[in-house]
Amino acid sequence: MTRRIPIPILLWSGFGLFACTLFGQKVAAQWSGLHPGQAVDLDRVILFYGLLPRAAVAVLAGAALGLSGLLLQRILRNPLAEPSTLGISAGAQLALALATLYAPALIEHSSAGVAFAGGTLAVALILALTWRRGLEPVSVVLAGMMVALTANAAGAALILANGDYLFSLFIWGGGSLVQQGWDPAIAIGWRLAVGLAAAVLLMRPLAILSLDDVAARGLGLSLNGSRFLLIALAVWLATTVVAEVGIIGFVGLAAPVLATLSGARSLKQKLIAAPLIGAVLLWLTDGLVQLAAGAGGERVPTGAATALLGGPLLLWLLPRLRLFEWPSLDRPAHTARRAVRPWLCVAMLASAGVIALAVALLLGQGPHGWSLAGGDLLADLVSWRLPRVVVAAACGGMLAAAGVVIQRVTSNPLASPEVLGIGAGAGAGLAAVLLFTASAGLGWQLAGSTAGALVALAVILVIAARGNLGPERLLFAGIAMNALCSAVLAAVIALGNAQSYRLLGWLTGSTIQANWLEASIAVIGLLLITAPLLLAARWLAILPFGPSMTLALGLSVRLARNTLILIAAFASAVAAQFVGPLSFVGLIAPHLARMIGLDRPRPQLAGAVILGALLMVVSDWLSRMLFFPYQLPVGLFASLLGGLYLTVLLGRGVQRRG
Repeated sequence: MTRRIPIPILLWSGFGLFACTLFGQKVAAQWSGLHPGQAVDLDRVILFYGLLPRAAVAVLAGAALGLSGLLLQRILRNPLAEPSTLGISAGAQLALALATLYAPALIEHSSAGVAFAGGTLAVALILALTWRRGLEPVSVVLAGMMVALTANAAGAALILANGDYLFSLFIWGGGSLVQQGWDPAIAIGWRLAVGLAAAVLLMRPLAILSLDDVAARGLGLSLNGSRFLLIALAVWLATTVVAEVGIIGFVGLAAPVLATLSGARSLKQKLIAAPLIGAVLLWLTDGLVQLAAGAGGERVPTGAATALLGGPLLLWLLPRLRLFEWPSLDRPAHTARRAVRPWLCVAMLASAGVIALAVALLLGQGPHGWSLAGGDLLADLVSWRLPRVVVAAACGGMLAAAGVVIQRVTSNPLASPEVLGIGAGAGAGLAAVLLFTASAGLGWQLAGSTAGALVALAVILVIAARGNLGPERLLFAGIAMNALCSAVLAAVIALGNAQSYRLLGWLTGSTIQANWLEASIAVIGLLLITAPLLLAARWLAILPFGPSMTLALGLSVRLARNTLILIAAFASAVAAQFVGPLSFVGLIAPHLARMIGLDRPRPQLAGAVILGALLMVVSDWLSRMLFFPYQLPVGLFASLLGGLYLTVLLGRGVQRRG
């Protein structure tokens, strides 16, 4: 009886054949132009020092990332772990940027060593954040997203501070596979060979690590030692690729998953299939990038193209992935005692907000040290301090209101505009408008941001509804949307024109150039958003109970949910337009409001809005004062504060098992 060849294997064979065809056409075209009699043959140089090394790098880098992703997924028992989602690649790139500026001798000595140090610090931070929660998938990926977003924003701030000196590094870091020799292929190739040999030698501990901790210890395995050794191996492979060609996203995620879907069941089969599929994926993507290049050359790095393909792939895979049995978001959370007088708490928060506003306007550093502004000095300072403080406060309030809505509509305590990719969607909409017309006014920019945010949120919720996704998978969908929209931004920024610098400034969330028009729009937006939400308090109270209870209480689920989603998307878009996608205020403020006892919809909404405004005002003031006379972008600084809070939030989980 003959065995039928599985359709996925036939599919991958077809992909490989297509990639070979593309490459063969390139080689044939270049080979036909060779003239052996010439002293210097340009076509020969391009073929042997450009085209062939590029193909080798694509194959070897794809295989290395496929192996790295497989190791991380087995070690962490997390089907969505890979160098990009864990922030390893972003940490490596930030380390390379810092070393390029402040320690170029390290780059000259060993760029791979610098990248490995950055990736190791990133993964160490993630492990520290999620260790007490037993490395549960949702916490690991959420922490990885926070590290990656913060590292990317810090890199953008470095580029803005150093101009063209680092802009080429950003374009290269997008994953360009253009080659001028064989050195990168050799560097990746021998490390891949060592990594494969080490994975084969460590196959037994790698197989045991897929079990739970108690079973692994029962089989005599040194759990932590084996885990750290294999993580170091995976980080070494991934950061080697970053050091040589920049960030290549989603190959490490897709290759192991597609290997499983293609029929690989045992660890040995996956160790063979995942690198091969990773090689085919990256080679095919790079071939398509070259095929799409026009007369002006390639404008989109291959790494950005892989993310453009990988984001939709992850969204498609989410309903089909089996998450492992870990403590989940459905576990009852610790609830604070309800405030006896909630509106008194809101009034006290408002008083604190007024004090913070006064401090931000009056207290500051100058050439002669700290001083309280007054009289003519205050009149001079108000014209530039007050608009940026008002913008920061209004945007913080809008993000907090959006966070309350999203957390209640999705019944997900870790949902927020930043986590679900709504801010990044606003950036993609802004990029589309700027790409269409560089002279777009503020109105068109706001329209593009709103459309992008609404599309991002709608896609996530539609996928969640059709796939019956729980809180964890909804977060993963948001992470996929973040990656997809970030790839769009990277592709536009890689154009290297005026729009690129505009988007880099937006990415960091700078309010340095805020004016009275922007302040007025932000305040009007805050009022237009909070007023209907306060009137819709009944909806916010009922929707968390689920569709059945909502219908039983006489509420139209579709009307209520769609209206609230539209308001949340508008709030996120307007706020992201002025302070970037990164503040995490939409995550923090609703949590803080609940912690002080504001759990009913209206008090929580009012308290969260005030807390969001307070957090952004304090962040704006600290970003101006801590490194005076230099200023940090307020969005980046707020994200650092948000990261500290996320550290505490993730650290309050269950103790590690075993």
